[in-house]
Amino acid sequence: MNLTREKEAISAYLKLLQAKGATSGMLYKRSLFLDQLSEILMDKSLNGIEYGKALDIVMSKVAEDDWHTNLNAAREFYPFWVKDIKAIAAFNLHYGFDIDTIQWKPLPASLKSLTDSLETEKFDTSENWPLKAYAQALRDEGADKLVVETRIKFAKIILIRLRDAPIKNHKSYRTAVDMTLPLFHNKDVKYLFLTVVREFYHFWTGNPEAASKMFRDGSDNMSQ
Repeated sequence: MNLTREKEAISAYLKLLQAKGATSGMLYKRSLFLDQLSEILMDKSLNGIEYGKALDIVMSKVAEDDWHTNLNAAREFYPFWVKDIKAIAAFNLHYGFDIDTIQWKPLPASLKSLTDSLETEKFDTSENWPLKAYAQALRDEGADKLVVETRIKFAKIILIRLRDAPIKNHKSYRTAVDMTLPLFHNKDVKYLFLTVVREFYHFWTGNPEAASKMFRDGSDNMSQ
């Protein structure tokens, strides 16, 4: 067992977090999670496919309340594992702790309660415009009525989960998504939800190029 590569990456990642003001408790929790991930990553090829497979194995054993924290750690740790110097430099330049967003989590809910609430839920103007823009983009792509309705329902669930977020930004969006993912037990439905997550994000942020970032090639548009 040779974990030298992984241990060096973890050490570099945690040192950067510490320099940015992370608490000892936060560092300890992330260290425990990354130790588990590293045991599976050991001797694997340095690429996203192997990383994703390893992450799936670890996340299958993680409690739902810890999904967001650990997924976020996994996103941040990846450039350190593959030694992507450019990405690490960008991470160092822009990383900071938004305490309110880090501590915020959407209210507990079940998938059934969220789905049932769509029958009576009212959406304000700021919520309706990205929904309408997303629906139109789907129709322009040739999606039929059922596809549009299904994806808009998922987009509405995201909006409902975001409603009490103290700050509406990419961090709260990811938190809402990470805390909603465990509610989906069917893999195909979960994959479709993730597709909507990636597509709808650009409409939610008001990106004028949102329609051009529709999910066509399997890339993670939300990270672009």
